[in-house]
Amino acid sequence: MIHYKQHIIFDNQDARSALKSLETLPENASRTLFVINTDNKLVGVITDGDIRRGLLDGKEISDPATLFMNTRFKFLKESKYSVDEIKKLKQSDIYLMPIVDDTFELIDVVDLKNVRSLLPLTALIMAGGRGERLRPLTDVEPKPMLKVGSKPIIEHNIDRLIKFGVSEIFISVNYLKEKLIEYFGDGSKKGISIKYVTEGKPLGTIGSLSLIDRVTHEDMLVMNSDLLTNIDFEAFFLFYKEHKAKLAVASIPYTVNVPYAVLKTNDHHIESFVEKPSYTYYSNGGIYLFNFELRKLIKSNTFCNATDLMNKLIADDPKNVVHYPLLCYWLDIGKYSDYIKAQEDINYISL
Repeated sequence: MIHYKQHIIFDNQDARSALKSLETLPENASRTLFVINTDNKLVGVITDGDIRRGLLDGKEISDPATLFMNTRFKFLKESKYSVDEIKKLKQSDIYLMPIVDDTFELIDVVDLKNVRSLLPLTALIMAGGRGERLRPLTDVEPKPMLKVGSKPIIEHNIDRLIKFGVSEIFISVNYLKEKLIEYFGDGSKKGISIKYVTEGKPLGTIGSLSLIDRVTHEDMLVMNSDLLTNIDFEAFFLFYKEHKAKLAVASIPYTVNVPYAVLKTNDHHIESFVEKPSYTYYSNGGIYLFNFELRKLIKSNTFCNATDLMNKLIADDPKNVVHYPLLCYWLDIGKYSDYIKAQEDINYISL
């Protein structure tokens, strides 16, 4: 996301004002302005090329900017765009995109050069735990605020979500919540919206979802705050959509190598055997995708783990839940040895 207000002019301004606004944009910023009316409705787009062409056509620099603007421009409807649509825009070298609501009110402007994707997702990061296994470090800092490299664990996750265009983030807080709220505020410094869900009591790994009444997007991404990962959120999202499941969970392949022959037996008779086999199992990676409507399955302000929600869905139909194997870096910072490993790994991985 960008601080888009520097790209805004009003429809009652003249072309000279528009040109001055274009000249004061940062050097690396796109030379594009979005024209809005007094109701914040988007009515047109102006570039310095539009002004030059207008002047060559006989218009005056003192004429209204609306005479120079382009009214046939591309835009995205809030929460109604697709990942494929974003890919096509990037392939066409169209980057600075306005986002409007159903009334054409300008909601945001996104520079697609600066994000890997623009996922129509709302995120919830679970950050309310006590972090007992990391004491005494967590006696003075909440676990999500422990630094890995130059910034807190949770900030690595927030910044990665931003890379994939996620701009609405909820953080579930409880223990030492003031430190999280003071550090991130409302998210405006990062060009996003951050809201806080306060757990008056421990609500498990997904119970706080019941405390959220409204979100912008229909799909939710929920993740633990103490993960260090370079997951491709776009690939995960596309997998979830492709399989049309009610819930997708990121899974961690875990291989067990047996150093001996494994026998298949029947009443003491050996039917067959496998020499030194390897078995791959899949563990819960603590990152989930599902439709926001599933929150109705969670009783309000009641302890609920994500695995409880998964069990409910599987009981209805095993096809409701799918897993997405992570073939990337992933570390659950649950204990002190994990925290030390994270400090070493951060020097060699790209988040």
